[in-house]
Amino acid sequence: MADTFQLEVATPERLLVDEQVTEAELPGQNGYMGILAGHAPLLSALGAGVLTYKTAGGERVLAIEGGFVEIFDNHVRVLAEHAGFPEDIDIDKARQDLNSANEALRHADTEAAATQALFAARSAQARIDASGR
Repeated sequence: MADTFQLEVATPERLLVDEQVTEAELPGQNGYMGILAGHAPLLSALGAGVLTYKTAGGERVLAIEGGFVEIFDNHVRVLAEHAGFPEDIDIDKARQDLNSANEALRHADTEAAATQALFAARSAQARIDASGR
């Protein structure tokens, strides 16, 4: 396949993706980043969000929560703290988690508590968004 690169997505528990793709979009800590074949080398922290990638078979999505991405020599390695395909997501639990995180955010009395609640809210929202695709 011309203009492709190898994408690997792994969590501490398992390898989720290991295939040739034509493009990927990853949730960085400060916004999304697009990846195409020939991308410059990069090492970056990831935030919570939806990772999308395209193969010859179509587009796939994963909800990811934190971790790192390494890009080198047409090989993209994503090491996520947590990740899941839409079919593996419990949407009711994700909605409950979002409500709990929003409540914790409203009552956060320190910056650390607010940061933790905000990440939990983004993680839950990523699962909700991924399950809707």
